[in-house]
Amino acid sequence: MVEVKVIEGGKVATKDVDAGAFGVKVLGRTLKDAVVMYEANQRQGTVQAKTRSMVRGGNKKLYPQKHTGRARMGTTKSPVWRGGGRIHPPAPRDHSYHMPKKARRVALRNAIFTKFRDGEVAIADGWPSEAPSTKSAFAILSQLGMQKSATVVTATKDDVVYKSLRNVPLVDVARLDDLNARQVLLRRYLVLTPAAFESLEQRFAKKES
Repeated sequence: MVEVKVIEGGKVATKDVDAGAFGVKVLGRTLKDAVVMYEANQRQGTVQAKTRSMVRGGNKKLYPQKHTGRARMGTTKSPVWRGGGRIHPPAPRDHSYHMPKKARRVALRNAIFTKFRDGEVAIADGWPSEAPSTKSAFAILSQLGMQKSATVVTATKDDVVYKSLRNVPLVDVARLDDLNARQVLLRRYLVLTPAAFESLEQRFAKKES
């Protein structure tokens, strides 16, 4: 059992939660591989530099090979010259790859387990529902002491909560189905709505096959 902060009816309290569904130890290699994969999948891979065949200009030799008293030199497109092409330059490529689904699921469990283990999880209700309100949403995080770096997780897509916190630095809003290991570890605290916490418990209640 671990102790987490809870906001119910506008008051902060603590609650004992069984974190056993999220594991008992951290698989560091799997967690690291998942984070590297998510980071790699965000890379654009559009960097490019020109080879000598791409540089604009002629292929005429500047001066005779011998009897000039100068070093041997070919075209100005040579990498030796300033403005010439590059040798083995970077080229556009796709950096993305995918881990098996079960491995990604294990990594997410491990990431959530680390947050429970370190006491960095909170369950809060009272979020804006009718219209966006940064003031009231930020007040909830301030009550928890988690306003400086947090990921707020909702059970379903919630545009009101998202719009309320989208301008707050280092605070993200994620739908439960979109949550991954990188997003959990990206911010220090994990703040769940009651519905998101229940869904999370049900999702990981069964042992991994």
